[in-house]
Amino acid sequence: MESRLTRLEAVQTMLLEIGRLSSRCTNVTEFLEGVHTALGRIMYAANFFVALTDQGRDEDNKVRFVYFVDEADAAPDRDTWFKLASPEQSPTAWVILHRVPLVMTAEQAISKSFAGSTWGVGTTAEHWMGCPLLDQNHVALGAIVIQSYDKEHTFSAEDQALFELIAGSVSGALQGLQSVDRLERAVRERTALLAHEVAERRRAESIQHALYQLADLSATTVDGATLNRRLHDIIGELVPARNFLMALYHPDRHEMTVPYFVDEKDAQAPVKRFAYGQGMSSYVLQKRQAVLLDGPGYAALVASGELNEPMGNVDIASWMGAPMLLGEKIYGVIIVQSYDQGVRYTQADLDILAFMANHVAVAIARMQADRAIRKAKEALEEQNAALNSALTALQEAQSELVRQEKLASLGRLVAGVAHEINTPLGICVTATSHLVQELKLTREDLAAGTLDEEGLNSFFDIVDQSLRIMTTNTQRAAALVRSFKQVAVDQSSDEIRAFNLRKYLDEVLLSLQPKLKGKQVAVEIDCAPDIHMESFPGAVSQIVTNMVVNSLVHGYGEGQEGKIRITGKLDGDHVLFDYSDDGIGMDNTTLAQLFDPFFTTKRGSGGSGLGAHILYNLVTGPLGGTVKVVSAPGMGLHYKLRFPRTRRKQGPEEVAQAEPA
Repeated sequence: MESRLTRLEAVQTMLLEIGRLSSRCTNVTEFLEGVHTALGRIMYAANFFVALTDQGRDEDNKVRFVYFVDEADAAPDRDTWFKLASPEQSPTAWVILHRVPLVMTAEQAISKSFAGSTWGVGTTAEHWMGCPLLDQNHVALGAIVIQSYDKEHTFSAEDQALFELIAGSVSGALQGLQSVDRLERAVRERTALLAHEVAERRRAESIQHALYQLADLSATTVDGATLNRRLHDIIGELVPARNFLMALYHPDRHEMTVPYFVDEKDAQAPVKRFAYGQGMSSYVLQKRQAVLLDGPGYAALVASGELNEPMGNVDIASWMGAPMLLGEKIYGVIIVQSYDQGVRYTQADLDILAFMANHVAVAIARMQADRAIRKAKEALEEQNAALNSALTALQEAQSELVRQEKLASLGRLVAGVAHEINTPLGICVTATSHLVQELKLTREDLAAGTLDEEGLNSFFDIVDQSLRIMTTNTQRAAALVRSFKQVAVDQSSDEIRAFNLRKYLDEVLLSLQPKLKGKQVAVEIDCAPDIHMESFPGAVSQIVTNMVVNSLVHGYGEGQEGKIRITGKLDGDHVLFDYSDDGIGMDNTTLAQLFDPFFTTKRGSGGSGLGAHILYNLVTGPLGGTVKVVSAPGMGLHYKLRFPRTRRKQGPEEVAQAEPA
């Protein structure tokens, strides 16, 4: 324990020594020599070196060994920069480039050797330890390395941790020493450039102000004359522009127009419109670069015939023109000229004009794009309005079709039930007629005195049989009416009421008997008798009706036998409702479109394409549930519905009780 405390005190003393060295030493070598001496007091440090990088001053990373003490290898020149090796060639480079510490033994170093050369340059150490030197931005300043050629002197885990701590302190001190050096160098470089910067600053500020004005101008909606005049003023603040011309190029017509012209000798432009290829404007655009001319140069250009059909006053002292280009697109040209021999343009003036001409092209392109965007926006708004109107009409038409389909479904139910009721009522009428006829014959026999006991008993048997027939059939008709009445009311009503699911399913299926009559399809219900719901029974009725009718129409062929199974059970506060048939089923393509409105496989045969669509909307809408469907060819169709048992909104007290404490 005493030895460990002594070492920790030595480490603390060393860290304080590093701080004192960084403030006292005037160069890096002197500082690192002091660090080496202090390091030797707390661990074996006979072999110690520090490599610093050039920190990106060169495209290729360089490194120099500013301090190097080694028992086996000679020290490299501390002022020589060496190209930094790759991490696969040198452990020092590995530490610098990966910016993480590295500790290795001789065996580990040899294992990384290749082509007969060891990993790194120099004698292989028995134990090697290196740490990166990082600045506050985690950028590598270099690496600090300590090594041993003696197996008796190796570095423990504690040595490694202390070495990393010391590397961090050395990094901070080196930043301060290098910052002073960089500051002095920067001051010298800045002093050398100061005179040039002062000369250029005023012009740069003027150009910046001009660009700001140009950007503001391009963003402002102004008329063409005002725009061109303001552009003349902006360029006139940068170069002498008492004589100014702007010509625009029209590629569709292959001609030039002059929307703006100001000249000391000509009150107006010689021509407002001319064919592309004539005059200095076309010459500049053909060159696609800025042109600077004096009087003799302009005259020589005309004399050589290179300039075709010059226009305007040719008695000039200095002239320059710059094309307005944006990429490969030509917008036009800007020209300024001087008739005063004391006002001659320079290459710097030409560069400014060319720079401004390019930015004018950008401004023109932006304004044209803005106009195009506004027109496109107006067109899109008109199209959107038309589409919204069409969508509204489509939605209204779809809603009306869905409503009509629901009414048609109810109408078909009415027709089926009416047809079904006709049978028992017809039997009752027949039985009543027969009974009336028998009563008449019996009265005649009684009046004639021929009625005996046998005839009276026969009459009583006929009365009894007729009454049984009428009773049975009137009860059957009454049940049909009662079932139809409740189902019909539910389908036409949007109100919530309490009902027993099993009993209600029986009533719905009773009303569907006309549809099932004559079909060899049996319907089996497996529903718990204790499922009491507070929901929309009309939705349940419509869903079951659509399922059964769809199975009969699409799932089974003429005369085909089949079975429909309906199951219902509780799952907490929800009802799990399954419907399946063993019909022909459907493929994945058809299944994917099952719930789409107006999709049907019986187009032209009475199918509206709304049955499954209405089913989906009723499950997800009024019932507040979900629906899944599974099918495959020859495997039938299986609906899986899940919806809440009750759809009544909870009151404040019920909500408070339902919320977790």
